[in-house]
Amino acid sequence: MATLADFPVQNEKETRAGFGDGIYEAAKINPKIVALTADLAGSLKLNNFIKDFPERFVQCGIAEANMIGVAAGLAIVGKIPYTTTFANFSTSRVYDQIRQSVAYSDKNVKICASHAGLTLGEDGATHQVLEDIGMMKMLPGMTVIVPCDYNQTKAATMAIADHQGPVYLRFGRPKWPNFTAENGSDFVIGKAQLINEGTDVSIFACGHLVWMAMQAAVELAKEGINAEVINIHTIKPLDVDAIVKSISKTKCIVTAEEHQINGGLGDSVAQVAAKHCPCPQEYVAVNDSFGESGTPAQLLKKYGLDSSNIIAAAKKAIARKG
Repeated sequence: MATLADFPVQNEKETRAGFGDGIYEAAKINPKIVALTADLAGSLKLNNFIKDFPERFVQCGIAEANMIGVAAGLAIVGKIPYTTTFANFSTSRVYDQIRQSVAYSDKNVKICASHAGLTLGEDGATHQVLEDIGMMKMLPGMTVIVPCDYNQTKAATMAIADHQGPVYLRFGRPKWPNFTAENGSDFVIGKAQLINEGTDVSIFACGHLVWMAMQAAVELAKEGINAEVINIHTIKPLDVDAIVKSISKTKCIVTAEEHQINGGLGDSVAQVAAKHCPCPQEYVAVNDSFGESGTPAQLLKKYGLDSSNIIAAAKKAIARKG
């Protein structure tokens, strides 16, 4: 039986550092891996990779669309290109190139996107992409992964090297609690991770909000509410069996994500529920709004994405099923 006690916080580390360490370790094993960046090697923690594999690093400059084209070409000749820049520039700025040059022809390109969501913080609305999960999951054949902490981001970065086909890997900027298995043994592409077993409400979360969901479960337990917390780190392909198993038991849903309320994890879970086990669902997400400048904690609170909002959503979902 999975409980919150099985996931003690080891430290706080940036998920983007997990990416940097993951691509470095993967490159030691697989000589086909190539790293590309759009003038953000430092922000994406590529220093070790560049130091030891300079011949496998391509600096594309501030030319993101060109970077996607170069990556597609490298994939054609058998390389495994990892493109790196901020999530906003990885998707919104280059969506046409991704659709036409990568997704349409099912090229083996790994689109690795840092600084996603509101927790980018002080850089403000122009850099805080909140639509990218929806944009990328709608592309046929695109795998979409949103890991929750440093360890899981490292594991995911290594795992996608062995996955054939295009991948969108989304992670963040700030230091964040690090609590999943250090060796990455609890990460499998397409398989949800059970964090806490419960019977009263199913809380499905991804990315930074998995931690918020865990904190919410602690507080709910003090009020006698037994919340099941599931980390949906792979948005596509979605673990339908895990979702159906959970909601068949709890009969109500909360989804929590650092993304717009439209198009993200919540919509994916709602589709599963509508088809297999219709039940009340509450959404913790940004409500049709752009962000603004502020600290990650300030922004998560203002836009309704912290643990208190998950607690309120859980109580509302439970009340609706009654």
